[in-house]
Amino acid sequence: MSDRIVFPSRRLFLASGAFGLSMWTVRGAFAEELVRTPAQTEGPFYPNKLPLDTDNDLLVINDGITPAVGEITHLTGKVLDLKGNPVKNAAVEIWQCDAKGVYLHTADSDRKKAQQDKNFQGFGRFVTSSTGEYYFRTIKPVPYPGRTPHIHFKVKKAGKELLTTQCYVKGHPGNERDGIYRGLRGSSAAVTTDFTPIKDSKLGELAATFDIVLGQTPEG
Repeated sequence: MSDRIVFPSRRLFLASGAFGLSMWTVRGAFAEELVRTPAQTEGPFYPNKLPLDTDNDLLVINDGITPAVGEITHLTGKVLDLKGNPVKNAAVEIWQCDAKGVYLHTADSDRKKAQQDKNFQGFGRFVTSSTGEYYFRTIKPVPYPGRTPHIHFKVKKAGKELLTTQCYVKGHPGNERDGIYRGLRGSSAAVTTDFTPIKDSKLGELAATFDIVLGQTPEG
């Protein structure tokens, strides 16, 4: 049997509720407001030229057969409003540097062509289901000079940007040396998550869950 992970289609993901994220499916289940996800800087490397492939599998570009380098991570979560209601049909975008610290942005990749992982998509998007779920297959983020490991997130709906933030690795020693992370102060827990080994994975895959709580209830 092949060790290659078969990437689930979006239809299969929505039908199966990938990775058991069913705990959030009850609309209005929270009597009190959740903690909103703090906004973070977009940074200088939001792709200035989007790749031809912008799906939610960042490890393989189009029909390529060579996967990106890095620790395979199944990144899941929910987009919710302050009352815990799922936000459906929201476009979740992520972007991050490759395993060698290079972003999919000409200001970065043009300077580092020799080290860039050409098999890493660098950017992806996913439209949330009726239960607010999203899913990406990517790599565990790595540090680069001046920054602790992180994944950038942007949430949009009906053409409107609702939130830009970043997701960090819980317990990484670089967090407390990172000026942007330190600026979060008491709200850092809302953007910090575990990257946990998946039991019995022969590829050493990881799972991470990052729920996004919007500070507004989007229309539409």
